[in-house]
Amino acid sequence: MANIAAALKEQFKWWWVGFYVVKGDELVLAPFQGPVACTRIKKGRGVCGAAWEQERTLIVPDVEQFPGHIACSSWSKSEIVVPIIKNDIVVAVLDVDSEHLDHFDQVDQQHLEKIVSLLNF
Repeated sequence: MANIAAALKEQFKWWWVGFYVVKGDELVLAPFQGPVACTRIKKGRGVCGAAWEQERTLIVPDVEQFPGHIACSSWSKSEIVVPIIKNDIVVAVLDVDSEHLDHFDQVDQQHLEKIVSLLNF
């Protein structure tokens, strides 16, 4: 996870790239690249918690318009969160933030989903 976060951040120059792992009823911060981040997120809360709860990738063009968005950084403007699903259970999420509005699309979604499918949990 650490190398994936570093490679994605380095290659695409995204604002923040990292993982949260499911532990009980929370997402807990795991390897990441970027500024200091929220350390725990409840299911259904913010974009990460919503992607976990809905068990699907969420692309948010403007985080200010997302109900319940957790603002770990005011620099974050758009976000994509990809759940990592093993045996039909979300075990973690990949969270990517950009300082630009409307930065992510279905091409990003396809490739990030492919990358996380290769992770062993």
